[in-house]
Amino acid sequence: MNGELLIVLEHLEREKGIDRQVLIDAIESSLLTASKKRLGKTDNITVCIDPRTAEVQVFEKLSVVKEVVEPGEQISLEEAKKINPKAKVGTEITREITPEDFGRIAAQTAKQVIIQKIREAEREIVYTEFKDRVGDIVNGIIRRNERGNVIVDIGRTEAVLPYKEQSSHEEYRNGFRMRFYILDVRVSSRGPEVVLSRTHPGLVRRLFELEVPEINEGSVSIKGIAREPGYRSKISVESQMEKVDSVGACVGLRGERVKNIVRELNGEKIDIVRYSNNTSMYVENALSPAKIDSIKLNEKKKSMQIIVPEDQFSLAIGKKGQNARLTSKLIGWKIDIKKKGELLDDETEESVSFDSIPDVPQKICDAIIEAGYSSVESLKYFDEESIKEIKGVGEKSALKIIEAIRKFINKEQSKTKLDSILAEKSKELQNTK
Repeated sequence: MNGELLIVLEHLEREKGIDRQVLIDAIESSLLTASKKRLGKTDNITVCIDPRTAEVQVFEKLSVVKEVVEPGEQISLEEAKKINPKAKVGTEITREITPEDFGRIAAQTAKQVIIQKIREAEREIVYTEFKDRVGDIVNGIIRRNERGNVIVDIGRTEAVLPYKEQSSHEEYRNGFRMRFYILDVRVSSRGPEVVLSRTHPGLVRRLFELEVPEINEGSVSIKGIAREPGYRSKISVESQMEKVDSVGACVGLRGERVKNIVRELNGEKIDIVRYSNNTSMYVENALSPAKIDSIKLNEKKKSMQIIVPEDQFSLAIGKKGQNARLTSKLIGWKIDIKKKGELLDDETEESVSFDSIPDVPQKICDAIIEAGYSSVESLKYFDEESIKEIKGVGEKSALKIIEAIRKFINKEQSKTKLDSILAEKSKELQNTK
């Protein structure tokens, strides 16, 4: 057993990075349990392993007395002097009692305990390594799928990519190598668990930091990121040096830098926006290439009404309202985009909160707002699939929300038309008088 144990100790220290003494302590503890069962001893038994030779020895500690009354606890002075000629009555002496077949029995008894101790030591190393890397990205190889979660090999351990952190536009095949955002490192009953994400905006941020040297150097800074995973991201950047073009640096020569990031995100489109302290200019940059006719800001409510030419409306809104929605997330303002000629009114649907709609629970309202849908108006262009992509909204909830919002909007529109007709009739009556 000694030679095999020594080989195992050296291998684990070299390959797994587990300190040899940690393993020796764990093995000694397990062998002590085996010794007590084998020898029927309790408190006076010790087990020692030589760290150089891996030799295992069992010892018992006995009190030296003139006349032995408790054989398992005491030893006569005559017997003690055979072990140590300097032994005296009233002192303690240690005697080796390693059984002949102890190596085989101890190996069998301790096997599972040793494996468990090794796992615990490995888990501690994993936790120590990754606990300070939350918010970083890591390379990983997809290994398998477990009940919707993807298990990823990230080198020293396996991490989990939960279902809710997976992009609906990506396929996670076994053996694929990808980059992942480290979302969390938490301790569970099974040890430390590294949680990954492919949907977090931080993934886009870290990819730009790695791909664009100017960001790493500090001459270009990232001011904000809005993301709808698998579809599109908007990232706003600002130059800290006059001679550096923030957008150009992120795009790269012939667009190579941003192309590399798009490839890593499996074709997710990326809009690079020039940041501005001027809110009107910032929103114009964010909605580009759509042309804006005018902007009306409400500083108190952090909302704005944007007027665009009729032929620019669909471009400004984007497919299923995506461009407007991402712009709202990016700048942190509620946005209401209207065609030129439509009436500007502070009390439009844009100002109607989700709380006003019957049959939509408060938790769902909070999830919708957190996803960047600022108002009822911002949802009326979207379908069931778009709503289902909001975290916390399931298929049944999506159908209820769509139906509730449509009814609400139709009711409001009918009310507006009725008010308009009544106003016209009133005006006609006044003219007749």
